[in-house]
Amino acid sequence: MILCIRFRLGAEREALLPELARLAEDVSPLVQGVPPDTLLVDVRGALRYFGQDAERLASVLRVRALAHTGTACTIGVAGNPLLARMAARQAEPGTTLLVPDTPEAVAGFLHPRPVVALPGVGPGTARTLCAYGLDTVGRLAAAPLGTLQRLTTARTGRELHEKARGIDRTPVVRNAAAQSLAAERLFGRDELDRDSQRRALLSLTTELGLRMRGTDQVTRALALTVRYADRSTTTRSRTLPEPTAHTTALTATAYALHDALGLQRARVRALALRAEGLTPAEHAAHQLTFDPTDEKLHRLEAAADRARARFGPGAVLPGTLAA
Repeated sequence: MILCIRFRLGAEREALLPELARLAEDVSPLVQGVPPDTLLVDVRGALRYFGQDAERLASVLRVRALAHTGTACTIGVAGNPLLARMAARQAEPGTTLLVPDTPEAVAGFLHPRPVVALPGVGPGTARTLCAYGLDTVGRLAAAPLGTLQRLTTARTGRELHEKARGIDRTPVVRNAAAQSLAAERLFGRDELDRDSQRRALLSLTTELGLRMRGTDQVTRALALTVRYADRSTTTRSRTLPEPTAHTTALTATAYALHDALGLQRARVRALALRAEGLTPAEHAAHQLTFDPTDEKLHRLEAAADRARARFGPGAVLPGTLAA
């Protein structure tokens, strides 16, 4: 059985995820960190070792997380990571939802749900499927593989065919929870204005850059998550040309991610930006440049950081945000 543990971690507490992973490793060595707030734990070997069922082990992990870090969590329990993730999303906060590992139970859990509830099915794919009457997972499961492949692509159709039947061959890979930082901006209303969204992105890259430079870290990639008015989300990531913590480079990449989404008139409720693959700045390679503008920007950034350290994070702001 697989546990999907979703912790209630704000952006300021994401550093706790590696510690929470170590607590879970006391129960099972197969723990995979899924930033910003999720752990996958394969407890199949632990069931026999401890002589307990999966729900009991989930309760133990919940109590340990609360006792050691004061962190609450929601847990999904199922036979594979796909179902465990979905169960964790459906569970009430602070509870455990078990999907028994039988064909009948899996079908009963999956079939009534909308197709967009399947991981990896975005708004575009969901619209295509719904246009042909495949609006629930049950109807998707009943559709022939060839039909799904004609509606989408050969690979996507095969993945949909398996997911709708609760099949997931992905193993839980042991790893330390990947180091990352994230920040989010919520809009007071559904935001359609592109300039307002870009100001939010600038605010996010300014915050993340400051936090990384304050801990002498750089990031290898950025991931942008857009949450819409209907609560659906889209996430895109991009690797940076070189690891960096400089706001200018982060902002350029964030803008490129935003532009690539082609949101146009989409009603955006929130934007979240994640810096992934953090490493110590001293270990990162840096391409030498003789561009005086680039060097000037770095010096200005260092001066602004010193001012923020002395007078607070709002002491120096980009002109777009200060207006």
